[in-house]
Amino acid sequence: MKAKKNYNSSLIFLAIFSVVMVSIIYFLTSAERKLPVYNPVDINPRLVDSKVKHISYGHKIADFNLINQNGETITQNDYQDKIYVAEFFFTRCKTICPIMATNMLTLQDEFLKDNDVKFLSMSVTPIMDSVPILKKYAIKKGIITEKWNITTGNKQHIYELARKSYMAVLDEGDGDEQDFIHTEQFVLIDKQRQIRGFYDGTSKKDIQQIIEDINLLKKEK
Repeated sequence: MKAKKNYNSSLIFLAIFSVVMVSIIYFLTSAERKLPVYNPVDINPRLVDSKVKHISYGHKIADFNLINQNGETITQNDYQDKIYVAEFFFTRCKTICPIMATNMLTLQDEFLKDNDVKFLSMSVTPIMDSVPILKKYAIKKGIITEKWNITTGNKQHIYELARKSYMAVLDEGDGDEQDFIHTEQFVLIDKQRQIRGFYDGTSKKDIQQIIEDINLLKKEK
């Protein structure tokens, strides 16, 4: 009789244990991965301008004023309530930029009909990348203005954005005539103007990761 009671108790324990373990496993496997929010203190110090290194909370992309391939002024308002991928490039680049352009086109095609997602390219040689040059480049690449602005503008402004907002370059400078940056970084920005990811724009694997991460961001409330 005692052995039977012990057997029944063991069965009850195993049943409860199984229910608890199944619940835990279900919670762990169904919980959504959430992208981090990057502030300057979270990033490789070599990528962060000394004036913003101390910021540990609330970093947002600064307001910008740029000119796109159609000669239109592009500001933060054009990206309000949008998820977007930003990069720094120049049209005469023969090394990493063509690969980055191809990969950004992959993203453009992936989210072509998604009104929540856009793309932004900023020239690091804005004097050479005039509006006509950008227009020719956009047509050649198949860039769709409604989805992707490739821009020129004031060099110091663009370089300050790269170093203090997007934190996408390893070197320092003030955007003068001799200053030059070159980076393969794609930077993912959310609807609150926060950095949510850094990716190698030359890597097909990273491009697939961006697609996954954008879809993840779209689910955030």
